[in-house]
Amino acid sequence: MNNILISVPVFQQSQLVRFMGEEGIVQRFRFDSGTWIYDIEMELGPEPLFGRVGAETTIVLNEEELCAV
Repeated sequence: MNNILISVPVFQQSQLVRFMGEEGIVQRFRFDSGTWIYDIEMELGPEPLFGRVGAETTIVLNEEELCAV
């Protein structure tokens, strides 16, 4: 019988986090390949002259790449 231990996620949905000098908000998270993976929605900068062409920028980062704000 294999026992698999899954750690508790450090960050929660809607939490503000920092990564590589930027900030964003946790949208979703999931456990995959032994680590927690987070979908982070980045803060929007000024609207460009041509307007917005899609949804906000979302990036996927491992738990080790994030810090709480």
